[in-house]
Amino acid sequence: MKTTLLGAPIDALTMEESVEKVAGFIKSGQPHRVLTLNPEFLYRAQFEPELMELARRAALVTPDGIGIVWACRMAGRRVVERVTGIDLMLSLVHRAANEGWRVYLLGAAPGVSEEAAGRLCQGYPGLQVAGTHHGYFSDEEAAGVAEIVRQTRPQLIFVALGAPKQEQWIDRYLEQTGASVAVGVGGSFDVIAGKVRRAPRWLQRLRLEWLARLLREPSRWRRQLILPRFVWMVIKRYRL
Repeated sequence: MKTTLLGAPIDALTMEESVEKVAGFIKSGQPHRVLTLNPEFLYRAQFEPELMELARRAALVTPDGIGIVWACRMAGRRVVERVTGIDLMLSLVHRAANEGWRVYLLGAAPGVSEEAAGRLCQGYPGLQVAGTHHGYFSDEEAAGVAEIVRQTRPQLIFVALGAPKQEQWIDRYLEQTGASVAVGVGGSFDVIAGKVRRAPRWLQRLRLEWLARLLREPSRWRRQLILPRFVWMVIKRYRL
């Protein structure tokens, strides 16, 4: 069920199948990295080989957003649906509450991960949150943070440090934490904690969630300039 886009592997799975795969990872007890691949990360990976290696080493790479789904279709690759970081996180939290998995929330500003954990526990009775930690730590402190996480004995870690920092932290420290799975989830904690509003569902259905976020955070316009470059790269590679 794997395909390849611009040199990066992508798992062509539904949300349900992705959750089942993560469940198998947790059952194995061995460390597995999950990367939610968006156009910005994949574009940068064309020029930064270390980012491409992070994608290739991941045990599960999901198509995070309509841009990746569109690109796969342009390339003649079969991708069933988008599996975004926040949607995958919420699906895994639901499964964790039922299975008794211990989860850890790492990232975002001080206080946000705690608030997100509280809301998740309210929404998913039975959820076991092993611990939380903010994402405002230096590179020198990163190993110490991994040790703090290890002491809580989590099985599943959600890392919200932003790409590619979260993927780099996971790649370097997952084994040290003792967890079976780590997932990079970007700004999901802010949304769950109510600090940032997600786009209305009708915009999500129209695949315009990116536009709603840009209108809400105009300062992101420079980052959004990567999107037309990504589109042209895909067209040039697969259609011209």
